[in-house]
Amino acid sequence: MSTKNRRSFLKLTSAAAMAVAAGSLLAQDAPAKRRKIKKAIMFGTVGVKGSVMEKFAALKEAGFEGVEPNSHMDPDEVLRARDATGLEICSVCCGTHWAKPVSDPNPGTRKEGLDGLLQALRDAKRYGASSVLFVPAVVNNRVTYDEAYQRSQEEIRKAIPVAQELGVKIAIENVWNQFLLSPMEAARYVDEFNSPWIGWHFDVGNVINYGWPEQWVRILGKRIQKLHIKEFSRSRRDEEGLWKGFEVEFLKGDNNWPAVMKALDDIGYEGWGIAEQGGGGTREGLKKLSAEMDQIFKS
Repeated sequence: MSTKNRRSFLKLTSAAAMAVAAGSLLAQDAPAKRRKIKKAIMFGTVGVKGSVMEKFAALKEAGFEGVEPNSHMDPDEVLRARDATGLEICSVCCGTHWAKPVSDPNPGTRKEGLDGLLQALRDAKRYGASSVLFVPAVVNNRVTYDEAYQRSQEEIRKAIPVAQELGVKIAIENVWNQFLLSPMEAARYVDEFNSPWIGWHFDVGNVINYGWPEQWVRILGKRIQKLHIKEFSRSRRDEEGLWKGFEVEFLKGDNNWPAVMKALDDIGYEGWGIAEQGGGGTREGLKKLSAEMDQIFKS
């Protein structure tokens, strides 16, 4: 290579190196993209004493943006507390799905369960919530798996016209009901309704006993309407009993939060993350939960 060509080559490589270095510095200086998950809490987990108004005020003070009340509460009281504090009602938890499951052998019980779902949809509409959390069925020694599948779909289909009319989605939650135990089946169950008004309310902590939340997130994908955020410890389960697994603080359980958040980013999830976690019995406890959720969402 001639001296002239060598000088030209060195200039080009030096310029390229400087460009790469400058790009790296810009990338470091650029603010990280904020994950668009808003912070809420399930009203039933709020243990501070007082009225609905006082509890909403404590949540606002703790830094929460939204709350998930149960259905069948006094709607005027909920609305007054919402308007006074500025908290959003992000979701409504159906208050009848455990006691009156729509999978029950008794037609009368199924009717009560359906009526409860319809009331939850109406409450959600009045509060401005976009979805209702609904447990679809309970499998036990009286209800077989296939019966639960068939009955629950039959009853939920009856609610779809009301959901569509109100503009509120029915979001099926994964819980310990011995039903819909894999993400593949959960996706299939939702898809068989062939309706945009049926989705999924994904509970991160409920999966850890028998699976990995990040796998569920990627398989359920756009079906996910809302998130329940909570911890679970397999070691506490093994050493102290099944339900003890939930008695663990945020960030001290077996959730791989960076993996869960990455999966949510991959499916483009933007919406609510709703705490269903112990520790909300005091104002200080609520503030701690709020701060820990901030850490989780930044994982």
